[in-house]
Amino acid sequence: MLDAVRWDTDLIRRYDHAGPRYTSYPTAVQFNAGIGPGDLVAALQNSRRAERPLSLYIHVPFCANICYYCGCNKVITKDRGRALPYIERLEKEIALIASHLGPDQVVEQLHFGGGTPTFLSHDEMRRVMNHLRQHFTLLDDDSGDYGIEIDPREADWSTMGLLRELGFNRVSLGVQDLDPQVQRAVNRMQTLEETVAIIEAARTLQFRSVNIDLIYGLPLQTPERFARTVETIIGLQPDRLSVFNYAHLPERFKPQRRINADDLPSPGDKLAMLQHSIEQLTGAGYRYIGMDHFALPDDELASAQEEGRLQRNFQGYTTHGHCDLIGLGVSSISQIGDLYCQNTPDLGKYQETLDQGALATVRGLRCSQDDRIRRAVIQKLICDFELDFRCIETDFGIRFRDYFAEAWPMLERMASDQLIVLDEEHIVIQPAGRLLVRSVCMLFDHYLDGQTMQRFSRVI
Repeated sequence: MLDAVRWDTDLIRRYDHAGPRYTSYPTAVQFNAGIGPGDLVAALQNSRRAERPLSLYIHVPFCANICYYCGCNKVITKDRGRALPYIERLEKEIALIASHLGPDQVVEQLHFGGGTPTFLSHDEMRRVMNHLRQHFTLLDDDSGDYGIEIDPREADWSTMGLLRELGFNRVSLGVQDLDPQVQRAVNRMQTLEETVAIIEAARTLQFRSVNIDLIYGLPLQTPERFARTVETIIGLQPDRLSVFNYAHLPERFKPQRRINADDLPSPGDKLAMLQHSIEQLTGAGYRYIGMDHFALPDDELASAQEEGRLQRNFQGYTTHGHCDLIGLGVSSISQIGDLYCQNTPDLGKYQETLDQGALATVRGLRCSQDDRIRRAVIQKLICDFELDFRCIETDFGIRFRDYFAEAWPMLERMASDQLIVLDEEHIVIQPAGRLLVRSVCMLFDHYLDGQTMQRFSRVI
């Protein structure tokens, strides 16, 4: 079993820099307009020839209410009628994409995100799923990982029953904080009873997994208040928890301008919230997976990490990194072999492009050999907390220390600070370094510079 994460305030002060979350390498910041629909079609055809399994992500951008902290691509509207025109274009995209893929390519993983996927009516959700089943090979034996993000304010028992009937077996609930004052400050009023009702429904209907999202660093939060939220959530025994750091970037995300910066907790209080949360969760038996994520020891993520099978992509930590990931909907990102590509984030342009019978790809990146090498290194560190140089050397025909000679002095400094163990064959992230694994990964990122760094949140 992996050793527990260890809190080291001195190390955190030294290495808590802004940096990527590495859901991909290269990151989406490096995407460019040189990638278009033709590149996506060629990648899909290669995927078909290789008969690779698939992971589908469907983006539903609509929300009935705005949460001030949110940085997602979304459309705030009370008009439920806006969903149908979007679904009609989504169906066109599904058919176009699927025409380049084969029936033997099984969809092992499916995820609906947003926005608020349950903004769709029951009939609309049934329509989308039926259309997906007509064009893709979805599993019918409940063995796939089919998940959906739920706003407990937008769902009830009948919603959960429908989702289970349609094949979903995982749910992720947005909670963020249970304190009414904090909820009011971010415009997300949500009672504990609403959350409990959805969890009880998920368990009664035998959903395989329940994830809960929390955020620390929101306005009016204090270490004591947030600890009460975490304690209550532990009592609900979700299979997985995500405890995210709120990054206040009002210049990038307009809704955040409605947050009073004077109400934000101090950096010291934010650190205390994270420290207490880690102590509470690990004390309750949760395993620190990495990058804000916790899971019960018998969860698939924890098992995969133990066995060296854990991977990371735009879905976050996953056991399906071997699948080609296809993003459907406005702003969605695909990762197919060595190609990354993204749909336009503009809803009007997305719908107009599909009406013309074309795919909505507007930017992306094709990985070079150097990208592939660095991606493999970062994946191993961020998922396994260790790296065997021989694996990289064998797979890519390089000598690790020579190839990364530039990073070696900083690796030696991290080793002397006991962030990592470093020798001629391995890097092992120490328990005190696991919270800072992004800082280690950044040493292998060819693209980072001062300007790029401003696009990212801090590690902690």
